Amino acid sequence: MKKTYFTALMTVYAAISIAQESSAQEISVQESSTQEISAQALPFEEQMKSLDTWVFDAFNHCAAQESLDKHASYFATDVEFYHDNGGVTWNRDAMIANTQKYACGHYTRELIPGTFKAHPIKDFGAITEGVHRFCQSDTQSCDGKAEFVMVWRHAHDKWEITRVLSYGHGANTPEPQDK
Repeated sequence: MKKTYFTALMTVYAAISIAQESSAQEISVQESSTQEISAQALPFEEQMKSLDTWVFDAFNHCAAQESLDKHASYFATDVEFYHDNGGVTWNRDAMIANTQKYACGHYTRELIPGTFKAHPIKDFGAITEGVHRFCQSDTQSCDGKAEFVMVWRHAHDKWEITRVLSYGHGANTPEPQDK
């Protein structure tokens, strides 16, 4: 059960790492639900990649309550997290409780280079996707990897994740770009 929730969480978090397609669309970027990153506008891909980086930086340090709270702020209260091995989590409180119990202080997430993609959704937000691996905090052993898809809503100058798909969990075999 512990491994299942971990895998589900990792896949969801991987979905946050999704912005390597180019787009001329520009959207204001927000670092968290309460802190806006100035009025600067970045190209779409860079914005989404930055969001992914911020979400997982908070995840990677979530043993500290401040980082866990920051991590939670990226998710809608009614976020749905679908995990091929762990099942479905229907809201942010349950998802963050699982993250705290099974991941914080135990695992860190790494986006696999060259796998992140971002796609705009007209009048809504974006879809991000990619592949990530999760590493044990104590040994830095990165045994597993999974694919992820995240659906981001952009409203009221804020980005938040509304859906996460974490799937294709398996052994972390090196990709050609990893060698």
